[in-house]
Amino acid sequence: MLIILFGLYLNGNHVKALEKIVDKPLTVKLVLQRVYLDGELSEEVTNETILSMEDFWAAYDSWQLIDQSEEKIVLQQKIDDISPLLKTNGYFGIDGDGVLSLFNGKPETQDVIQSFFQIDVKKLESRKHDELIQGIRIHSKDQYLEVLKTYEAYSKTEKK
Repeated sequence: MLIILFGLYLNGNHVKALEKIVDKPLTVKLVLQRVYLDGELSEEVTNETILSMEDFWAAYDSWQLIDQSEEKIVLQQKIDDISPLLKTNGYFGIDGDGVLSLFNGKPETQDVIQSFFQIDVKKLESRKHDELIQGIRIHSKDQYLEVLKTYEAYSKTEKK
């Protein structure tokens, strides 16, 4: 006998699990979402046959449950790194409005992945401004964080 939890509901002050008892393995669509530092979300979708819920949850104990039904389970994990997309083709640059942004490819492509903050271009040294126009290639988490920290000093702040 296999007990499958497929939802939670609130009963007074207690959270109760809705259970379904089945006598054979259950196959569900399993969606594994990975969220990277740069905001990129990747999804891996598989069909998973569950023989034991205890074993299933033990296998995914570092994942957070996002959604669950009888047919589908969605789990999410935060990854402390930049995404494979960024490692492959990511550039920091400045968009047409002067916002520090991540691009898929050089900034001239205008394929923005994520925007951060407005840069006060008047404060930038011409070399740094040129670097942003050309694009700063990103290869690692450390480099990603270093560029953000460097250019944060040039962010425009609203005056009160």
